[in-house]
Amino acid sequence: MTGSSQAQNATPEETKLASMLDRLGEVAVRTGLNVAPGQQVIITAPLEAVPLVRRVTEHAYKAGAALVTTFYADEETTLARYRFGHEETFDTAADWMARGMAEGFRAGAARLAITGSNPALLAGQNPEHISRASRAASRVNRPAMEIITNFDVNWNIVATATPAWAKVVFPDLPEDQAVLRLWDAIFAASRLTGVDPVADWAAHNATLHRRAAFLNDARYAALHFTGPGTDLTVGLADGHDWAGGSEKAGNGIVCNPNIPTEEVFTTPHRLKVEGYVASTKPLSHQGTLIDDIRVRFEGGKIVEMHALKGEDVLSRVLDTDEGARRLGEVALVPHSSPISQSGILFQNTLFDENAASHIALGQAYTKCMLDTAGQDEAALAARGANSSMIHIDWMIGSGEIDVDGIDANGTAVPLMRKGEWTISA
Repeated sequence: MTGSSQAQNATPEETKLASMLDRLGEVAVRTGLNVAPGQQVIITAPLEAVPLVRRVTEHAYKAGAALVTTFYADEETTLARYRFGHEETFDTAADWMARGMAEGFRAGAARLAITGSNPALLAGQNPEHISRASRAASRVNRPAMEIITNFDVNWNIVATATPAWAKVVFPDLPEDQAVLRLWDAIFAASRLTGVDPVADWAAHNATLHRRAAFLNDARYAALHFTGPGTDLTVGLADGHDWAGGSEKAGNGIVCNPNIPTEEVFTTPHRLKVEGYVASTKPLSHQGTLIDDIRVRFEGGKIVEMHALKGEDVLSRVLDTDEGARRLGEVALVPHSSPISQSGILFQNTLFDENAASHIALGQAYTKCMLDTAGQDEAALAARGANSSMIHIDWMIGSGEIDVDGIDANGTAVPLMRKGEWTISA
């Protein structure tokens, strides 16, 4: 059957999906990456993302990309490692590939990650093997990850609906219906349903920029979160800088790292977090749903931890390295965000973190600090930036959480009440 015949025989659902995939591909290239003429693009994606990768690749070449290279991952082969791999092999990682990725970024390539993995893929596998493999991968990928966290190049993450992910999110629906429902949720959250998604993203970015500018002008020394199970003060790093939406990367290209995004975020001080906090949404991590997290901080470090579900997995995460028990990010998200209002638990951080204010364990984004040129890791740590092999976001905001900004004199200024901004920005 020819391509034209296939298009003529497409169902309305297939026609709509093809149109929306093209929109997502265009937004990923024009808004997410803002690919520059002559720039190379490196894509990582699950096998099921081939239709989206093709749309992205087409738009990237239209934008003038010199070369688009895609690395695909197959979940069945990933799972085979944990089922049949020998005990001594789980500390092995593809360092040769990690070096190549880092070299590509250093040469100026843009980085696009397409997410959509099965959150429950590794459920039932040996958690010690998962932890060892994760540490090994984090170790070899750190040079490439530092380029991303330092925002040296333009990068972006978007999502693709996969059958396995869809069945986790919508377990009561038949697989084909679950996939279509997940696609609809992705398209809505990614602001693709309007007349002109690129223009809609420009307007949304302007709102996020106004909020970040307000917080940067205020120069709060700390944030204070209060609500059920939460009384947490998060000190902010010296010379911290709030960001949100599109930002200029070190190569001069303005890009949107996350699509979707609803947050403004900055760097906490690694030594100045005090109090206790409870999660408001489950955290999906390496096949385990960690729920009802409750931790207590002293001197910036988690000194007490509990979870109703998945506590053993959370404990292993916290033992990754010294920095895993400290914060690398704090972000503010209104409870009225479209993702929150959808009522969907995506079990995917790209979406769930944009449903609620959150904190992240581990590596800090030094792009959220001013005047970092020439400063090494020790100098940044002295200013409060945390260092770790992990960066894991978990949600602490809701319609019952208040947030105050604490100024240098200790005065509290209301920023959020019942999860909503009090500022007009």
